[in-house]
Amino acid sequence: MTDPTRFEAVIAKAEELGNRFSLTARHYDETGEFPFANFDALHEAGLLGLVTAPEHGGLGGGLTEALAVVSAIARGEPSTALVLSMHYNQHYSVRTSGKWPPHLVERVTRANREGVALINAAQVEPRVGSPSHGSLPQTIARRVGDQWRITGHKTYATGIPLLRWVAVLAVTDEPEPRLGSFLVPTSADGIRVEKTWNATGMRATNSDDLILDDVAIPLEDVLDIAPASEGLKRDERMGAWYFSLVPAIYDGAARGARDWLIEFTTSRAPASLGAPLSTVPRIQDGLGEIEVLLTVNRRLLRSIAEDFDSGRAFGADAAAVKHTVIANAITVTTLALELGGNPGISRDNPLERHHRDALSGKAHAPQNNLIRTMLAKAVFSRHAEAPAVALEPVPVRPHQQPRLAVVGRS
Repeated sequence: MTDPTRFEAVIAKAEELGNRFSLTARHYDETGEFPFANFDALHEAGLLGLVTAPEHGGLGGGLTEALAVVSAIARGEPSTALVLSMHYNQHYSVRTSGKWPPHLVERVTRANREGVALINAAQVEPRVGSPSHGSLPQTIARRVGDQWRITGHKTYATGIPLLRWVAVLAVTDEPEPRLGSFLVPTSADGIRVEKTWNATGMRATNSDDLILDDVAIPLEDVLDIAPASEGLKRDERMGAWYFSLVPAIYDGAARGARDWLIEFTTSRAPASLGAPLSTVPRIQDGLGEIEVLLTVNRRLLRSIAEDFDSGRAFGADAAAVKHTVIANAITVTTLALELGGNPGISRDNPLERHHRDALSGKAHAPQNNLIRTMLAKAVFSRHAEAPAVALEPVPVRPHQQPRLAVVGRS
């Protein structure tokens, strides 16, 4: 586990950048433009290498540090934080999974040292949806000589305007098909971006469609390839990165809503009241409820990150944390809208944007109903496998009047 004090200055820098990014968040929300300048600032601060191995020019941070940085950025501009979280997920895999060939490790980490060279995975497709549903992708990798030729259509390629590489999930056309991720440079011939991202919230992620038309890459630029009949294998422990960093983004949006509400209610003093809105009991009760929800979120997210970094088991708890944190974030922003009244829904203020961003958390697979079903099946399975134990009842004793000590008067 990393030493938290080592990263105090790094996290402080992330908080400073989060505050700066909040100043232009409205612009990116209204225009849907990608926040290129934010990533220049993150690179200059060394934050794009937060979880990269020190021997490759990174800081060697773990999930606890990544969570703190992503949370700080999300509080200011959640779209930037989502793209950053995906970059961290890939770089921690490069560092620790053992699935990345040395030449790809060197290629990706060198570019990350030298400039803004983001990376993300592309797995979701228009017809089959997310691989979390169990279907194989329809993206095909054909072996032609010493190359793979990849053709397919991916959706939700988050951060695509600035991605240097995309790890494309595809099935080979071999007699016995294999499933794997193929590292595709976005500069390759045959790649086309189709502008499809027009969501209610998280508008600056530019999660557009990626079209691959016979895109050629070297045979050796593939990772984690195995028989397709085995399906997509996920590292359950590595799932903690997705299940904590993604909800942290929407928790960050909720904290931004809370911050606006505090400023609004402490500075607004209606003539009819003769005092700030913050003195009204209903406002205090509502803000207290918000604090309870955000406190629960902070504790849950931190616990998963610390368990991961310490090597402790957490099982399906990480999925339950994703479910709870995003639901709490939506509740917080909804409650803030109620307390903010008409100013809260004005597009001149950031509260309605925070609410739209928080609602976007519902779209991340696996959806809440799948998480609940998974947890229920696990409970039933444990019940079925538990050995029957014969229990001896505790004997029932008749009620006895307790003996009371009598204290005399002096």
